[in-house]
Amino acid sequence: MKKIFVTGATGFIGRELTKRLSEEGHQVTALYRSVVKANALSQDNIRLLKGNLLDETTLHTAMQDCDEVYHLAAFAAMWSSDPRIFDKLNFEATRRLLEIAREKGVKKVVVTSTAGVIGPSIEKEVTEDTERNVDFFSDYERTKWQSEEFIRQWDSGPMQVAIVNPTRVFGPGLLSISNGVTRMIDLYLRGRFRILPGKGHRIGNYAYIEDVVDGHLLAMEKGRHRERYLLGGNNVSYSNFFETLGQVGGRKYRQIRLPPQAILLLSKFMLWRANQFGVPPLITPQWVDRFNNYDWAVSSQKAKNELGYQITPFKQALESTVQWLTHKNTP
Repeated sequence: MKKIFVTGATGFIGRELTKRLSEEGHQVTALYRSVVKANALSQDNIRLLKGNLLDETTLHTAMQDCDEVYHLAAFAAMWSSDPRIFDKLNFEATRRLLEIAREKGVKKVVVTSTAGVIGPSIEKEVTEDTERNVDFFSDYERTKWQSEEFIRQWDSGPMQVAIVNPTRVFGPGLLSISNGVTRMIDLYLRGRFRILPGKGHRIGNYAYIEDVVDGHLLAMEKGRHRERYLLGGNNVSYSNFFETLGQVGGRKYRQIRLPPQAILLLSKFMLWRANQFGVPPLITPQWVDRFNNYDWAVSSQKAKNELGYQITPFKQALESTVQWLTHKNTP
């Protein structure tokens, strides 16, 4: 049995990871802010610790006599009225957490970043070594990249630090902003999502939640110091995504193809409204640029070779997700 600290334990990936660690018999300390979300983690070997990443006293308490740390907490919004919050929560908090972990004698930390830091795929799938060829599309991407750069240059002493970079994760679990793909699947099955961006030909990489949780555990077990591992799934276009979903869900809806110009105009209005009145935008011009003008094909070959990472076939992952949603939505 190990003593393990998990940040972001009430998020989509964090919750499933925390539950898995608990099931394996480890003593887990889970950092939380929302009591409602934390209730889902009420198990004998999970210690719930209320606090936030900026509270150093909480971090010292959480990592006392701790063996391993999974750092998943992040501020992943596409906009904030105060952009400095991205730097505080995604970079400064990560830096301080790692420093305290080193001080407390933690053996290894797995830091969850995002595949977005590497950038889009131009002509071929991106790998961990692909050089970014476009500007960052958000402060979230920028600050996660800064955290990775810090890890690669920082003297961690005897403590090991590995980085994992999930792609677009979906599957059974918390239906929140961090599980946007599953929310989209749910809306489509209920006939409430009919939009197909542009021509529907842009490619994204979709990773099943169980695979990503496995990837975190494997990175802790086998991940090399200062190395990043892309935890991806299947490269699928928007059109193929919804075509397969229609087959699996038994419901095919005619989708409305929105011209990129129309989506861009809407995003500009939403950003203006956000800046004027503080209403968070559903999309931003940078978001539109990211999803309309680029492919995001990913190779997880390094994770397969070094960690033993495995990818669930896309249709099988969709079937499990649809089955879970159907059961969840049945009175």
